Amino acid sequence: MTPLPRLVVAAPASGHGKTTVATGLMAALRAAGHTVSGHKVGPDYIDPGYHALATGRPGRNLDAHLVGTDLLAPLLAHGARGADIAIVEGVMGLYDGMLGTDGFASTAHTAAVLGAPVILVVDVSHASRSVAAVVHGMATFDRSVRIAGVILNKAGSVRHSDEVVEALAATGVPVLGVLQRDDGISAPSRHLGLVPAQERAEAAAQLDRLAAQIAARVDLAEVMRIACAAPDLPASPWDPGAPADDGPVVAIAGGRAFTFRYAETEEMLRAAGCRTVVFDPLRDERLPDGTAGIYLGGGFPEVHAADLAANTALREHLRAAITAGTPTVAECAGLLYLCREVDGAPMIGAIDAAARMTPRLTLGYRTVVAPRETLLAPAGTRVTGHEFHRTTVDSTDEPAWLLGGRPDGFASATVHASYLHTHWAGHPALAQRFADAVRAATPVPPPPRTTRAAAPDLQHHGDREATPGLVDLAVNVSRRPRPEWLDAALAGSLAELDRYPDPRAARAALAARHVRDPLEVLPTAGGAEAFTLVARARRWARPAVVHPQFTEPEAALRAAGHEVTRVLLRREDGFVLDPALVPDDADLVIVGNPTNPTGALHPGAALRALARPGRVLVVDEAFMDAVPGEPESLAGVSLPGVVVVRSLTKTWAIPGIRAGYVLGDESIVAELAAHQPPWSVSTPAAAAMIACASPAATVEAERIAVQVAADRAVLVDGLTALGIEVTGPSAAPFVLAHVPVGTRERLRGKGFAVRRGDSFPGLGADWVRIAVRDAQTTEALLGAWRDLT
Repeated sequence: MTPLPRLVVAAPASGHGKTTVATGLMAALRAAGHTVSGHKVGPDYIDPGYHALATGRPGRNLDAHLVGTDLLAPLLAHGARGADIAIVEGVMGLYDGMLGTDGFASTAHTAAVLGAPVILVVDVSHASRSVAAVVHGMATFDRSVRIAGVILNKAGSVRHSDEVVEALAATGVPVLGVLQRDDGISAPSRHLGLVPAQERAEAAAQLDRLAAQIAARVDLAEVMRIACAAPDLPASPWDPGAPADDGPVVAIAGGRAFTFRYAETEEMLRAAGCRTVVFDPLRDERLPDGTAGIYLGGGFPEVHAADLAANTALREHLRAAITAGTPTVAECAGLLYLCREVDGAPMIGAIDAAARMTPRLTLGYRTVVAPRETLLAPAGTRVTGHEFHRTTVDSTDEPAWLLGGRPDGFASATVHASYLHTHWAGHPALAQRFADAVRAATPVPPPPRTTRAAAPDLQHHGDREATPGLVDLAVNVSRRPRPEWLDAALAGSLAELDRYPDPRAARAALAARHVRDPLEVLPTAGGAEAFTLVARARRWARPAVVHPQFTEPEAALRAAGHEVTRVLLRREDGFVLDPALVPDDADLVIVGNPTNPTGALHPGAALRALARPGRVLVVDEAFMDAVPGEPESLAGVSLPGVVVVRSLTKTWAIPGIRAGYVLGDESIVAELAAHQPPWSVSTPAAAAMIACASPAATVEAERIAVQVAADRAVLVDGLTALGIEVTGPSAAPFVLAHVPVGTRERLRGKGFAVRRGDSFPGLGADWVRIAVRDAQTTEALLGAWRDLT
């Protein structure tokens, strides 16, 4: 028997806020001075990551299918050793377990085995008195489960929550707290659920906010009283054995791309005589010294595929080690990493197979059989596990497991890779067999020294280059005086600042400017907001960005949790679009026209060739108004699935106003509008849109575009005369030049700021972008450049 205050946080169904409340309780109790241990019912890896952040201790799983019912209490006692309280977050609905088993492995089953009281979290946003009926049913459905209290989540108002609390009085279940509706404390989702805490830079700060809300609105003293009323746990702590002080090293993949593994895995390997050392496949360029075994767990390599591929040094070291026979275990993400490629991005190549994203989610408990003698198991060994992925891998002739007779993964004498996640506490022979192979292996020799190129800084923009005292050729905003009519419109808008912005007139003006239906137009706070709306609009399966390109679209997609496929245009082709380079299965394609930073004006026919059913094509025409006549523009063309992003920032010199807009397919425009915050387009921005959409403004923009073309010719001719390669022809108010590394820094010493090229994917430090200015400024630049030679 083990004394242990404990409770289970459950809900009637998924989506009620279990993770939010459970993690908040852990953080709030820790902040109050308690030592808290966090646990999760079921196989999920992501929630325990938030638990670890909240408690400062490893998050642990309790799953009857993976480890057996008899190990649930011992594993809880082991994980909670030294804690004041153990908080166990449930899975799905309280009584939902393995299908066809009468609730086996459910939260209720686990709570009953642990003798733990249950606190029920209920989302009340769409009900009031009916909540009491739900709680009553939950409390009486199975009398072996004791619901000791309820926390109401997402209440719309105090009046609303009072109605629910009054109705709950008849059930006898006390209300421990009420949380008001606050989407700001929910974690963002991804194609496999929540985004791991390790991948969220703001997770710690948001957790502090959540803890404060929980402490203010939930009776923590009563929560502790409920936990302390639990009887002694009917088990002794599970004991993996004493860890080894020395021994062969097992290199364990970690970092942002490999966040999924059970804490007991490392404990069992250490008890079996190995030392575990975590390495980060995104950052580390070699395996840890003394590596004699490799463990590649779960995670999101498909999201980080480009960065994993960029780490060529580590991939080569891993491939050499695995080829030489270093014992290697890989689960799910690890399997993908061992493949030849993931969605076209090169991986380790230890397995001659390709992996790719699919729209189908594979999820569920599994029981598998070893088809023959492998690294982990003798032939005929039965193992329980689970699958959780949206990718698929080419089948191999040497599977790791048989699942209902179906082959899964790849296995050899030294490699075991499959989609199956296993909990080695439930199958200790797997850990021991792997450890035995590691002890018998020869440590991996160090690799030759190599240098990895830095990944492009997607957040770098020209304004960072244009520091005071320098002639600004880094920012593509016009330096011409703003027209008097535009300044007058902006000044006039100030009289309306006492009212909330209304963009309807701006939408109508922009629609008239481009001869489109107003429903095909969406004013935005600059082009950057448009890209954020696109990123958030859907769970894109394979978004592709054509590079070199303005980096904000990719940055927005990555911030929304998407993996991005980069389509790199070639210097030898003049960086002109080749539609054949875009993957056929890309459901979102973003391309600039003319493109920043190359200035390439892609043919409209090539862009139209990218449009197809099931795909959204976004064309960034931020600089199209600087092209005389706007040839190749799709702004006035209605095409299914196509939208155009425009900006007023550059030609009209108003970057501080944030004025842009989207044109295109009415249904997609409506999707974007649904994700746009209220009043994001300010009153001055709307006034600028109306003014710049007038016929007179269109005429003036054409005159400016003609002058830009003439000024650009002076710049190109001057650079060419200096022997500098200029890509082209450029159709934009800037040019891209190929220069010796260090030229940008030397020009800064001469008083001129040009835009670095190495923050654009596909370019390096030997490229600079130069804004087109008047002939006098250009001649001054050329003079400074001559002095460099």
